[in-house]
Amino acid sequence: MKNKALLEVNRLHVSVGEKDILHGVDLTVGCDETHVLMGPNGTGKSTLGYAVTGNPVYTVTSGGIVFDGEDITALPVNERAKRGIFLSFQNPLEVPGVTLSAFIRSALEQKTGSRLRLWDFKKKLKDAMAMLDMDESYADRDLNVGFSGGEKKKAEILQMLMLEPRLAILDETDSGLDVDAVRLVSKGVEEYQKDHNGALLIITHSTRILDALSVDYTHVLVNGKIAANGDGSLVEEINVNGYERFEKMAEA
Repeated sequence: MKNKALLEVNRLHVSVGEKDILHGVDLTVGCDETHVLMGPNGTGKSTLGYAVTGNPVYTVTSGGIVFDGEDITALPVNERAKRGIFLSFQNPLEVPGVTLSAFIRSALEQKTGSRLRLWDFKKKLKDAMAMLDMDESYADRDLNVGFSGGEKKKAEILQMLMLEPRLAILDETDSGLDVDAVRLVSKGVEEYQKDHNGALLIITHSTRILDALSVDYTHVLVNGKIAANGDGSLVEEINVNGYERFEKMAEA
């Protein structure tokens, strides 16, 4: 890690109900760094994202999570969001009765603790939507209601660009998208990398979204444990050879 630590996950054990999913995960993400968490399906990748953001379904049974020097292990979701942690969902929820624009504006006002000037907000929203090639009418539609899979993922990236989190966790953001949608989502992520000096943790078992991005570190999660750490070249190895080597390492 080159930069000051922003997120520190220390020997983290997480369970859902009676099932243990993460078994002593260590992970450090520095400011301005882009980390990729890869691994086979069902190995605990999404669980780590939910644990970091404070989803109450996921119980930390031991270990801890430190964000910018503060132990946040016991903090609720909203307090973590205020500190600048954002999660883009694998399957974004539909929210009838709340427009996309109103949802983002409310989230921004909660984060900043002050009212936003409507004109400034609308201009920033319009610019971000144009970059993602989103029709402006989506701003006034109920959040994710009737959105295609691609539009839902773009709406998630739009929220990230508007909220400017200090740490953005993207969970399988490229799943189910066609080539053009992946390109636009990648463009939004690239813009965040470039302009917001935020840290990224990209959770994926595919590599399509990574083609246009600069990756600092790659971590391979197998059976709830980190089996390997490396740089961007690990992504290429997985592309060619899959996870077999890492699964054997995890069993050893």
